[in-house]
Amino acid sequence: MGSLKLILSQPRYFSVAWVFCSLNIMIGTWVLYIPHVKQKLNLNDTQIGFALFCMALGILVFLPMVPLITRKIGLGKYTVIGIVLFAMAFIGPLLAINYTFLCITLFIVGMFSGSTDVAMNALVSHIEKEDDNNFMSSAHGFFSLGGTIGAVLGTFIMVFFSKPVYHMILMACLVIAVNIWLSKYYYKISEFRTTSKLNKSTGIKILKPLLLIAFLAFVIMSSEGAIEHWSALYLLEVVQISKENLAGLGFVLFSATMTIGRFFGDGISEKIGSIKTILLGCLLACIGYLFILYKGLIVSVIGFGIIGVGLSVIIPELFRIAGKTKDVSPSAGISFVSGIGFIGFLLGPIVLGFISDAFSLEVSFLTLLGLTLFALFASFLKLRFDKLNII
Repeated sequence: MGSLKLILSQPRYFSVAWVFCSLNIMIGTWVLYIPHVKQKLNLNDTQIGFALFCMALGILVFLPMVPLITRKIGLGKYTVIGIVLFAMAFIGPLLAINYTFLCITLFIVGMFSGSTDVAMNALVSHIEKEDDNNFMSSAHGFFSLGGTIGAVLGTFIMVFFSKPVYHMILMACLVIAVNIWLSKYYYKISEFRTTSKLNKSTGIKILKPLLLIAFLAFVIMSSEGAIEHWSALYLLEVVQISKENLAGLGFVLFSATMTIGRFFGDGISEKIGSIKTILLGCLLACIGYLFILYKGLIVSVIGFGIIGVGLSVIIPELFRIAGKTKDVSPSAGISFVSGIGFIGFLLGPIVLGFISDAFSLEVSFLTLLGLTLFALFASFLKLRFDKLNII
């Protein structure tokens, strides 16, 4: 919890962590109004699914450009510009008068979501290097906290607005105002420059040291996406719970333990190192999947909670490693790793759906266990290679 105390006691750290929180406050608010948009535009589930995919597409398309933008504009400067534009962009979907307009506005939201995500992670990586303090995991904890704030606060105050767009405008104004005020603590930060010849190279050669890290991000974010989409159905169809209102328990505990775990992650990383932290996280996730596959309500729900603890520390550590990779700028490294990871987040639920249709949902979760075991083995190889200076 040392990093959490650091964030809460020093504006330099809190200002950046609040960007993480703000990003998910807006997303948490938007999620409340997806049913409204669906009804307003008379859309079916397939159309809504494609519209949300447009947001993901905006993220993926814009990610490769982020290192160039942050290098030209400045890392701190673009972080605050990104969160401001992101907050403003979320007003668009609620103003959509037709399906095409909705897809375009969500694509724009995705552009600023992905670019802000990379910039804020690169900013944390930069400050960690400069100050020799770890707070990446706790910053991600603030991201998880932001979704809860957006959803819970929105649930209580949305009844006071005659139109949803007014609620979104209010949240956007609050997010923009607070972030502009706090940006003075990081606005002038720029990425470290390197004169290495390797840094002047292009293509996969420069990113080769990150391939294994990107693979791990792909596997772990596949699990995150799959649990988000399939945990409730698993409890209903495989565990066969008697009360439908209990179906969300798995995801609730998963989210809660992930948030808490991230606030402890930095301290663990400082003591045992990033790779061992990832190893520990993968091991806990494997144990959690075994609990889930036991197919008892209490045991399975506990399993989702254990997976939340395990996965909570992995993505922050992968971003930390990507941001500190020799001869690769933090924004370039994090952009590459997060891009590959996000592809996993998108594909994971889809692939599991195909596996479930072909076999069963239980086999789908067995597949996740297999992938996590593979990630555990890959992490072990990374640890061994680092000791032998092979990669």
